Order: sequence, then structure tokens, then C-alpha cells
Amino acid sequence: MTKKDLMTPIGITIGFIMVMFGIMSSAGFSGVTSFIQASSIIIVIGGLVAALMVNFNVGEVKLTFRVMKEAFKQHDRNLRELISLFVRLSERARREGLLALEAELDEVDDPFIKKGILLAVDGIEPEVITDIMKAEINAVEERHYRGRAIIEKAGEYAPAWGMIGTLIGLVLMLQSLSNPATLGPQMAVALLTTFYGTLLSNLVFIPMAGKLENRTDQEIFMKQVVIEGVIGVQSGQNPKVLEEKLSAFLSDEDKRYVEEEKQAESMGEAANEA
Repeated sequence: MTKKDLMTPIGITIGFIMVMFGIMSSAGFSGVTSFIQASSIIIVIGGLVAALMVNFNVGEVKLTFRVMKEAFKQHDRNLRELISLFVRLSERARREGLLALEAELDEVDDPFIKKGILLAVDGIEPEVITDIMKAEINAVEERHYRGRAIIEKAGEYAPAWGMIGTLIGLVLMLQSLSNPATLGPQMAVALLTTFYGTLLSNLVFIPMAGKLENRTDQEIFMKQVVIEGVIGVQSGQNPKVLEEKLSAFLSDEDKRYVEEEKQAESMGEAANEA
């Protein structure tokens, strides 16, 4: 299930608010206008886009906004529910055979899980199933890396283009040394490009790339659990044994939650028997 990740827009908004607070606390509201310079914005944004076009091909550049949108989405991945699914599949496979699992696939949304179960139902060797599914994991990891590379490069190029804009401003400033009254304003304008580039890099691009990398790590982790579950179901492992095996992937907090659920179920069963 996919839903909006509010942490990304909230974090970016708070970052901009802190910058605005720093400006206004020293210069007041009127000081904000002195931080708006069209030529500096054009140099940073235009140079950044040009550098990305040189570094990547047309298809990869087109993916930039699509990749950035992923940082504003959150994919629910519940490891406890995943383990419960494989325990249920294991119980049915031991009771009715692997072919009975095809009926369970209608309730499974994850295509990776479906693929693993179908391979198991088809009687493919466990080693081959593992190789096939790990190959898909590697492909997913590579696709995510290539998409994330655009954002990472943007984080590298933005401060560099800010510095280029500053150098342009300094050159123009040095050409007008005969008029000392203009040096201060011209220096301020020159430094604004570095400000824009650094702000974009450290508040937008680099944090987004980090979030996307974390998402990839989480997805790969879940797929590794799926592989273990599929192999366990195919090999006919006892559901309790499989549950214990997959529970090794749970965090300590999740393990405590599972234990509390089991205790509550035991107490409920005891109460019903009484």
C-alpha cells in the first residue's frame, strides 16, 4: 500500500522556515527581498539542468521528477504480516500440497511473492528459485541506484554552480572597483548563488537521495525475507519452525509485540476453555 510521506515536505518546509527566521531575525521582513536575485537563480538552476543533461541521457533526465516524487511517497511494508502470510502458506502446503497455494495468490498483491510461490508450485529446485529471485533483487537494486544517481549528482552539482555564479559576480565586481559604493551590494549578489546552490544541495537533493537509498535497503530486506519464506514453504518446513526462522528478521520491538499477541491469544483460549 502506498501513501504520502509527510516527513519529506515537513522537513523541507521546516528547513526553509529556519532559513527565513535567520534572515528576518537580523534584517527584518525587508531583508528577505535582498535574498531574491533572479540572475543567481537562473545560473544555479540552469547550470544544474545543463550539467545533468551532459551527465545523463534523455531517458534518465526525464525520470528526474518521477524519482523525486518517490521521496514524497511511503510504502507500507509490515514484516509481521509477511511472516504470518508465509506461516499460513506453509500450513496449507503441508495440509493440501503445494498446488493448493495457487488459490492463495489471489489475495497476494506483491508480484515478487507471487513469482516465488509460482516457482515453488512448479517444482523448481530451491537453489534455482534462490538464484532467480536474487537476480531480480539485483536488478531492482541497480534500477533504484540509477534513478537515485540523478538526485545525488544534482546534490553535487548545485553547490558547484553556486560557486560558478559567485565567481562571475566577483569578476564583475572587480571590474567596477572605481566605484566603492557598489562593492557591497555586488558582493552580496555574488554570494547569493553559493547560498542557493548550497541550500538546494543540503536541504533538497542530498536528503532526498538518502531517503531513497533507505527505501531501497528496506525493500531489499523485505525481498530477502520473501526468499527465505518461499524456500521454507517449498521444502515443507513445519510452520512453527518457519515462523521462528523468519522471526529472526524482526526487530526487538516487533518480537515483543508478537510475544504479547501470543500471550493474549493463550489467555483468551484458556478463558474460553474455562
